[in-house]
Amino acid sequence: MDNWNGIGSLLIACVEFILLINLVIFTSKNKFNKLAIMLIFILMTYQLLEFLMCQVGLSSSTMAYFAFAVISLLPPFNFILVAELYNFKSKAIALILLPATAFILYYLFVIDQFIVTSCAALYATYNYPLGDLYGLFYYAPVLAVIVLLVQVIKKGKDKKTLFISKVLLAGNIIISIPTAVAFILTATGDYDLIAKIESIMCKFAFVYALCLSIVCFYNSKRKDERNNSEYLPGNK
Repeated sequence: MDNWNGIGSLLIACVEFILLINLVIFTSKNKFNKLAIMLIFILMTYQLLEFLMCQVGLSSSTMAYFAFAVISLLPPFNFILVAELYNFKSKAIALILLPATAFILYYLFVIDQFIVTSCAALYATYNYPLGDLYGLFYYAPVLAVIVLLVQVIKKGKDKKTLFISKVLLAGNIIISIPTAVAFILTATGDYDLIAKIESIMCKFAFVYALCLSIVCFYNSKRKDERNNSEYLPGNK
């Protein structure tokens, strides 16, 4: 493999690790912040696995499966994060995890069909079963989050929740850019980008990791400040 393969993944993983350390040390440990920290941990873990596959040479089908299993949890937990932001307490929200869980369990029995076909400095390309169906269930929660954030912002919320909503919306739109472009290209018969979309999307998701860090710190006022301020999500 080229000496630069996976280097971008390692650099991003290192920065996300630094973000995690700062968040664990300096932010409040409410449920909202814990979910945000978990999302960054998921992103960091995927980048580390991609580095191990592309640079270290651990590109077995099992490693590729683990990478997909990890990143499959990102969209549903992102939806749960936004639900927590708006204090949605329905137990039905947990159902958002069912598609990802089903794919993870199914892929466990067809691990040998996972293949890392190519690597570059900033992305990896995979072959895996049920790619189109997986993509449908993978991106549906991302789209749902964007729609939910837009609707709530239009209705108006308290100042702090509104700020967090706008930051999360910006992050979700940014991570959706490569997906939108990939689907447009696919409609024209160009399947090159869609083959590596999960990896490229996770690179764009580095911006989302920064957005999550911003809202965690914003949602971590000192106790005396919280008592005299508007409601901060996740503090109840």
